[in-house]
Amino acid sequence: MLDFPNAKINLGLYITEKRPDGFHNLQSCFYPVRWCDALEILPSEQERFDMTGLPVPGNPETNLCLKAYKLLQKDYNLPPVHMHLHKVIPMGAGLGGGSADAAFTLRLLNQMFELDLSAESLENYARQLGSDCAFFVQNKPVIATERGDVFTPVELSLSGYTCVIVYPELHITTAEAYGSIVPKQPTCTMQMLLKQDVKVWREVLKNDFEEALFPKYPELPQIKQELYEAGAAYASMTGSGSAIYGLFEGEGPDESVFSGQYTVWKGLL
Repeated sequence: MLDFPNAKINLGLYITEKRPDGFHNLQSCFYPVRWCDALEILPSEQERFDMTGLPVPGNPETNLCLKAYKLLQKDYNLPPVHMHLHKVIPMGAGLGGGSADAAFTLRLLNQMFELDLSAESLENYARQLGSDCAFFVQNKPVIATERGDVFTPVELSLSGYTCVIVYPELHITTAEAYGSIVPKQPTCTMQMLLKQDVKVWREVLKNDFEEALFPKYPELPQIKQELYEAGAAYASMTGSGSAIYGLFEGEGPDESVFSGQYTVWKGLL
């Protein structure tokens, strides 16, 4: 079975408080985009996992796809499989690529072995793998709260907008990003902010990590400014990583505007 785990962007991101368990509570809108990895799972005589595409740091045995398989194998005595992941979504970019890979592994195994697990059950497994993994089970725009794993549906469509994501080949770890954050409560709810016109978001919809990371990495605010100069209605860092995206009415600029050392993805929402 073959599927294509997709990335997400954050429309606003507010870190509201540090939790007793060491994690942080947040408020954000998660919105899926079509920048995708490729994941294939096949029956096999023995358990196998391999990767192509972008190099993934760390031991392959700790990959979230394998962890997702082990979770279901333990509870449902799954037979061996061969999993192949082709990595396209950059890591440390705030795009949720690894989380998507894990959630799509759960989804594919559920179909492949006819486990008949509900979306709620799959989300509960996904929550054991990472804070935003559960989002990719249903893969629809939501308001995310607590650790980013409690969801409220949101009526929001960016149909007709083009998203341009610029990744400056800069890997920012979650620990580094959160280490500079001072939690605070936003002055307005995400629901109220998102009801405003996209062109107003520039003034009211913020990502708290920008304040912490932009002074340290000056190329990030420069990319954001270039997106606005190219005609973006709204531009922001996504997640806690280094990717900066712009939302454009219509087709948006040519990717060559951001040529050079940057990786650029462009697609309709």
